[in-house]
Amino acid sequence: MSDLEVVSYRPERDQYAWTFGGAAPVARIRTPVVLDVFTEDAFFGQVHSENDLVSEVCQFPFINPQTGPFYIEGAEPGDTVAVHFVSITPARDWGVSTTIPLFGSLTGTNVTALLNEPLPELVWMWQFDRAAQTCRFTARHGDFTMDMPMNPMHGTVGVAPANLEARSALVPDAFGGNMDTPEMRAGTTCYLGVNVEGALLSLGDGHARQGEGETCGVAVETAMNTVMVVDLIKGAPCPWPRLENDDYIMTAGSARPLEDAFRIAQTELVRWLADQYGMDVMDAYQLVSQGVEAPLANVVDVNYTSMAKMPKRYLPGGTVMGGAHARLKELAAQYRG
Repeated sequence: MSDLEVVSYRPERDQYAWTFGGAAPVARIRTPVVLDVFTEDAFFGQVHSENDLVSEVCQFPFINPQTGPFYIEGAEPGDTVAVHFVSITPARDWGVSTTIPLFGSLTGTNVTALLNEPLPELVWMWQFDRAAQTCRFTARHGDFTMDMPMNPMHGTVGVAPANLEARSALVPDAFGGNMDTPEMRAGTTCYLGVNVEGALLSLGDGHARQGEGETCGVAVETAMNTVMVVDLIKGAPCPWPRLENDDYIMTAGSARPLEDAFRIAQTELVRWLADQYGMDVMDAYQLVSQGVEAPLANVVDVNYTSMAKMPKRYLPGGTVMGGAHARLKELAAQYRG
């Protein structure tokens, strides 16, 4: 059994954060450490049935509650926080998805002004089969059902932004935040550049599953029990969020318009390869151009998020980020016993 410190945290209703930056830390942690936390769903657990319309039961702007922030001892600008997800497990046997007026990819929004009326507001309740690891879609109109594989993930992981900013938990940007990428699953390590003393790490927005792009704006939202190993990489800046699993290194870019989010992710991946392996930038540009995969994370949030994924089999060799992913995997294995 590992001798790693384990910090368990289950927030009370008044202990959630609604922003990145601007919130007092709930605990101070010293890395490496295991965090075992509960996160509430994006609707603060207030949607329980098809009759609970978000516009009626939720109080805006209190959407997307975050567990944290956690103050990381010794973290300072120029460092990187590494978060390795050991397990992400739905805390309930059900999840919820909705359409919300003036929100989503295929409807008029507050920044995509159209004369037609918003799409109708509807709620879908998804039932989970824990043994089969599936979640069941049930049509609102008709008798169609479909069991889809669970893919538990966190839509939101981030640290405090720079320059004394406080950003809504609905926003993705260079500090992480509401990226909504299905890549943020168990077995993945997320790297976030530190902007303020203590970093102030938070997470939330659990999804039992989500398609790439999160088209309607809402995944299968549910509360989560999550275990992660957190470490600090000193003196290693990380301008935009990076992810790593056993097969890929990845970068996330968040912006509007969508092509700028794409450009950020791709540029950051090229620079990562060039810096990591001492490659000429143009050689890295060519390698990425021919090997990259570019799934969309979300095309609905305040900023859109695009991912750039490079298979490790195409890399020159060796580890990235000082071998943090492999090291944290070992710590996770020790924790599991």
